[in-house]
Amino acid sequence: MKQHMKENVEMAVLMGVVIYFISLMIFTFMPQKAAAGMAKTGFMVVAADRGFLGNQEINAVLDEFRQTHIASLALIGRNRQGVEGDYADYIQRAVSELEKQGVKNIVAIPLFLSGADATFRQYRQQIASMKGRATIRWAPPMADSYLTAQILLDRVEALSTSPAQERLVVLGSGAVDEDSAQRIRDDLEELLREVTGRHHFSEVDVHVYYNRGAPDHEQKNESVDELIIRAAARRGRTLLVPFTIGAKFDQRMSMEGWLGRKFGEFDIALGESILPHPEVLTWLKQTANRYSHASKEQVGVLIMPHGSTQPYNDGLEKVIAPLRKRYRVEMAPGMGDPKILGQAVRKLEQEGVTRVIFVRMYALHEHMKARTDYILGLSKEPPTQIHGKPPSRIRTSILFKTFGGYEDDPLIAAILRERLLEISEHPEKETVILLAHGKMDDEDDQRWLEAINTNIERIRKGLPRPFKAIKAMTLREDWPEKREQALAQIREEIEQGNRNGGRVLIISNRLYGSGPYHRLLEGAVFEMNGKGLAPHPNMTRWLEKGIEQAVRAAVTPQETPGKDTNGLRKQPMIDT
Repeated sequence: MKQHMKENVEMAVLMGVVIYFISLMIFTFMPQKAAAGMAKTGFMVVAADRGFLGNQEINAVLDEFRQTHIASLALIGRNRQGVEGDYADYIQRAVSELEKQGVKNIVAIPLFLSGADATFRQYRQQIASMKGRATIRWAPPMADSYLTAQILLDRVEALSTSPAQERLVVLGSGAVDEDSAQRIRDDLEELLREVTGRHHFSEVDVHVYYNRGAPDHEQKNESVDELIIRAAARRGRTLLVPFTIGAKFDQRMSMEGWLGRKFGEFDIALGESILPHPEVLTWLKQTANRYSHASKEQVGVLIMPHGSTQPYNDGLEKVIAPLRKRYRVEMAPGMGDPKILGQAVRKLEQEGVTRVIFVRMYALHEHMKARTDYILGLSKEPPTQIHGKPPSRIRTSILFKTFGGYEDDPLIAAILRERLLEISEHPEKETVILLAHGKMDDEDDQRWLEAINTNIERIRKGLPRPFKAIKAMTLREDWPEKREQALAQIREEIEQGNRNGGRVLIISNRLYGSGPYHRLLEGAVFEMNGKGLAPHPNMTRWLEKGIEQAVRAAVTPQETPGKDTNGLRKQPMIDT
């Protein structure tokens, strides 16, 4: 009897263990989206029916897009054949195709330049009200993306040889009235900033064609043609870029074909329209990523310290090495170099990364922010403090979360306190100078000094004995006039600190090493701790803290509520 009970107990225990491990395995290997109860998202690309050759171009892009995302195509168009509702079937088919794959959330991506395009506006409400199991919401049109500006830049640069002697005309289409024409023109002018910020043309004009069937469309379009002909009649070369996704039944019956015949007798260099271009696919993928959840495996980390010689880089690698066990990490040392950043981003993208935590490993939050935000496509505004053309921009489907500015963190004060105590002997006789690189602009430099002074207050609270004085100073070493003034002040502080048996301690308040401090302060009497902030566990902790916070935000869709003037969801700010 006892033996039988023992066997029953053992069997029960064994079954319990088996059930536990089965449950654990199901939970562990369950797809992340299902585990989190997330509804599947699919993408319906809404595009104008362009005719045989144009639709081939659209389908070629869709075929590639479908390799990474669940997607369908909904063609819409103007009623050319006299059959009412002939596009409703295409829309319903696109919705059903996604629903059959279990999609509950449909994001409609308008493959239109502008939300003011008449064809798109005609069908937008009809598509949004389609009956089905899935909900439909809208992503922004192409003009909302910096990637579209890169397409325009490519089209212009393919034609231009001497911008100063050339006139640039950008031609849009899709208007039916003055309001829609102006809104399309506004979108084109915003995209043109990418071009005119790099190339200075003698003239730049934007014109918009009206759709066939719109009131007075022939008269409106003839007026546009006349303006283009007048421009071509003036001295110099005229470039005409039809920046639209127009009809393309065949090579002859296309926007380029029609314009070529219309202006063939004039001195006009005719460019290509939006499609085909590789960045159209990049834009589609980036838009889809913005509305998708990501696994942690799809999140990478890109760290940008200043960078220097190999010892400097090796010192920073000691800080970053522990992170490589938990994250997919790339380094891009430098001052926002597009080539170095681009290489790292492309490497991450090729490995399946869709989100990147970009770390500006610089002292203050604003250091290198304007430049790198522009390069990464997070800002439309080029950095103001640049020489020559704005930096090139990285063309990628990756979404970015960014942070930077270690100086304000209490972890840095703890490092500085440690560096100070390493060389201190008699605090009551010692004057301490926390010496940083500094900035050229006086206000920026003062902001840095304020951050250091905040750390000084933190340092004082953790000291066993008070020092004679602790001061924040910057060398401003890259700007000769500012540097000479700063050096004079630093030398004066050192001289005063050495009086009456005093001792001066300089702590290198820079990321690594002491830079030119010894050389520039030659002849002055002081003791220096020239290690800098790295390597130190606190620098690793600062990175970990910022990365973890950014990762939590990065894995969720980055769309935000709010509507633009076209009634479409605005593209969100990506930066943290």
